[in-house]
Amino acid sequence: MLTWHPSHEPAPKSVDADDALRDTIEYWGEWSKRGTPITGPYREPIKRSLLTLKALTYQPTGGIVAAATTSLPEQIGGPRNWDYRYCWLRDSTYTLQALLAAGYLDEAKAWRDWLLRAVAGNPAELQIMYALDGTRRLPELELPWLGGYENSRPVRTGNAAAGQFQLDVWGETLDGLALAREAGISAKDDAWDLQVALMNHLEGTWDQPDDGLWEMRGDRRHFTHSKVMAWVAADRMAHAVRTHDLEGPIERWEQLRDTIHADVLDHGYDRSRNSFVQCYGGTGLDASLLLIPRLGFLPADDPRVLGTIASIQRELTEDGLVKRYQTTGSGDGLPGGEGLFLACSFWLVDALHLAGRQHQAQRLFERLLALRNDVGLLSEEWDPRAGRQLGNTPQAFSHFPLVTSALQLHAGKGHRSNQLIGG
Repeated sequence: MLTWHPSHEPAPKSVDADDALRDTIEYWGEWSKRGTPITGPYREPIKRSLLTLKALTYQPTGGIVAAATTSLPEQIGGPRNWDYRYCWLRDSTYTLQALLAAGYLDEAKAWRDWLLRAVAGNPAELQIMYALDGTRRLPELELPWLGGYENSRPVRTGNAAAGQFQLDVWGETLDGLALAREAGISAKDDAWDLQVALMNHLEGTWDQPDDGLWEMRGDRRHFTHSKVMAWVAADRMAHAVRTHDLEGPIERWEQLRDTIHADVLDHGYDRSRNSFVQCYGGTGLDASLLLIPRLGFLPADDPRVLGTIASIQRELTEDGLVKRYQTTGSGDGLPGGEGLFLACSFWLVDALHLAGRQHQAQRLFERLLALRNDVGLLSEEWDPRAGRQLGNTPQAFSHFPLVTSALQLHAGKGHRSNQLIGG
């Protein structure tokens, strides 16, 4: 047992290592038995990923960190080294999908309570991330006296992305709360006023450029995924009014939903190449476009979705795995490159599965499973040339899509993001 305490304070009570180990094993064994019984060929990786997501949860508040580390590089020797020891609303929302799919309602309720505390107040001041205790100020600092992992500098604490405007977060927050509603967590929602306030704010901001899902540090743009998530927000709120006896301007929200939908089809889709593009007026691709069918924006067999899947497989993959986007010439404000973002390949699994290409989806999924380390953990990215993991670890953004993809493959059908898997 390694213990530390300030020199001016008495030492904490000693802990017997054998007792602590026994208690720890007992706790995790009992926790793993909870939830919905999981069967099928992917039971072990699902359980391992759920344990990882639980371990990334801060018990006193219910907040879920993106990863347990800081500054592990996305490219060995490169500068894309970030502090992920914070709670991203986006990551937490996706983790909720995995927890609910596996029947872990207590954890889902704790997450919801954390979320409501974190976003309470002025919707215009919504942040994309918070500290475990809800702290909003996360100044980014470089620590030049540290050499970094395999000489990858700089080492950072804090994260300047906390101050970015990322339009998609409103949609992800409202999508997550919609899923919680479908699971029976406060069906007559005691937080409805807050959700209405978030939606009202989004009505006035959805058509503005933003920094995007990937926290680009270049100029703001009209990212297609961000607009799709604004559509998700309007769609889920209108659906809540119609199906859960909640009050809201349903005609206005449905009109906004249809307006955003048409706007994305007009400006985010390139007819000449039959593919959606990363941002309005651009030609680049983005892995987040693979989420379009799972979000319910278009059916998976729509020719525009199929064309996007084909374009990404052709132009945005390396060794069969998916890149977030092409960093060269991307205008993301950062030098150097990065590995293959593992969550994006799980999104391709889901897109292929929804499109009826189950064999391809299963083959890709099982290849992703083979990338896990000896204790079943995944980091943020994969280096196909060196055959090694990259980035902060263990990464929630890699483990929650593993859970949802595995459960959908085992169920033999796909689900929208606001539908309970198996429900």
